[in-house]
Amino acid sequence: MNSISVLHIELFQAGKNTSDFYFNTMKNHLVVGHRHIEKPHRHDFYAAVLFTGGKGMHEIDFQKYDVSEGSLFFLSPGQIHSWELSGDIEGYIFFCSQEFYEMHYVNQKLRNFPFFGSVSFPRKIQLNPSELKKNISLFRELGKEHQAKNNMMKEGLILSLMSQIFINATRLFSKDFDTLVTSAGSSYFKHYQDFESLIELHFAEQKSIAYYAALLGISSKHLNRIVQTVVQKTATDVLTERVVLEAKRMLMYLDESLVEIAFRLGYEEYSYFVRVFRKTSGMTPTQFMRKYKA
Repeated sequence: MNSISVLHIELFQAGKNTSDFYFNTMKNHLVVGHRHIEKPHRHDFYAAVLFTGGKGMHEIDFQKYDVSEGSLFFLSPGQIHSWELSGDIEGYIFFCSQEFYEMHYVNQKLRNFPFFGSVSFPRKIQLNPSELKKNISLFRELGKEHQAKNNMMKEGLILSLMSQIFINATRLFSKDFDTLVTSAGSSYFKHYQDFESLIELHFAEQKSIAYYAALLGISSKHLNRIVQTVVQKTATDVLTERVVLEAKRMLMYLDESLVEIAFRLGYEEYSYFVRVFRKTSGMTPTQFMRKYKA
């Protein structure tokens, strides 16, 4: 099986010496990055893609999304993605490194934005006409500033425009949580984000919900109540889905046996790992590899 390429920002920079930020129109991006992005690949940076015309399909971590005018996507480091786009595709794309953003916004981590930090939320927002118009303006201004040669405080404006895009998108996401905010308080969503952050750190070693609840200073029952309220799943479901997602990524790009991958993810019994994988994804690891084999 072919390994999945990990792409770096400098691959797209055409001789520029910066590796922190990249901006392009979709048409130009598909030309510049053609040899890098024609197959499924991963990034080591964060990305946002706005489609303003054309159609297609965008697959992110084995989840397929339709592409059309007004489709706004967000990608985090490590995610595997690919797309099939029509010849008349239009839009804008930008990348930024975690260091570039968080060096300037010390108290605002990119993972705190729901579309970057949570595996339980979709990576796509479908914008209505007024929201699309607003985002087109922000993306164009971002591209204009990126192209400028000697603008004073250029980096600052680029970061400000990115933040506006991220904050606007977060507000659109938050509309789905109006009931949560009014009935249970915004602390539920904050607790859920903290839970997912802990999962990122410990999912390979710790499968006990009690472990995560203890770190959060709450009971397992209350943690389950929070998760059920926010994403309509149990805490165990969220943890297991993250483990299985990592298994899928490893099956795609690591040259290791299924038993070795199961062991690395904390399963000493391979048969149990297969049962968990099949229950979550609807297929065995072997069937998954056949489906996605290059």
